[in-house]
Amino acid sequence: MAPQTTDAPQTPRRRTALVTGASSGIGAATVRALAAAGFDTVAAARRVERCEELAREVGGRAVALDVTDAASVAAMAAQVGDVDVVVHSAGGAFGSDTVENGDPEGWKAMYDVNVVGVLRVHQALLAGMRRGGNGHVVVLGSIAGFEVYPGGGGYTAVKHGVNALCRTLRQELLGEPVRVTEIAPGMVETEFSVVRLGSAEAAGKVYQGLTPLTAEDVADVIAFAVTRPAHVDLDKVVLRPIAQADAAHVHRVPPGA
Repeated sequence: MAPQTTDAPQTPRRRTALVTGASSGIGAATVRALAAAGFDTVAAARRVERCEELAREVGGRAVALDVTDAASVAAMAAQVGDVDVVVHSAGGAFGSDTVENGDPEGWKAMYDVNVVGVLRVHQALLAGMRRGGNGHVVVLGSIAGFEVYPGGGGYTAVKHGVNALCRTLRQELLGEPVRVTEIAPGMVETEFSVVRLGSAEAAGKVYQGLTPLTAEDVADVIAFAVTRPAHVDLDKVVLRPIAQADAAHVHRVPPGA
């Protein structure tokens, strides 16, 4: 009688997630959330020293990345190898001028980091996501991707472009093992408004009288999206603070009320 053999149970391979813009805000919070969810994480950003500190905290890796620089993207891809999940969190808004007074260079800079940056990183890492068999592209959009407001012409035009890019990817990758999710937050209190408006004081007025979303709120949604079964795609997720109905309608509690 032939001896019986017992195959040892296979331990599922840990998926690897790379997060761009991971040095602060939503990007950093997402690295923490994905590490807690069991992912091997790669924190990528220009301020690599912050990413290295974050990587030590969560037991992941860090890599320097400027999404506006093709050479930087190529070096990042060569260093990290194949990844399963890419969270495109790098982005930002510059200025709040009207269209009449808008700075064309500022508009081009926003487009480069928010849209073309996604293109560069996606092209560099897509082959690895295909090889893994359970890829996921997560792009941080905004309610500015389907709403507009005065003083936001440049940013809303750019985020509308992000929305169009996500919907195009969804069609182009149909039938492949790569999901696409757009996360579209409303008001989130991070460094975003400080960078856009130039001071902490000006940024504080944006959130005065209400409780905005936090970076962790958005990161929780991202972690939920990428941990769904492989056949489930959260196509687009919109989240706002309860005090915000849309870009133009916000409920603020007066001081002392």
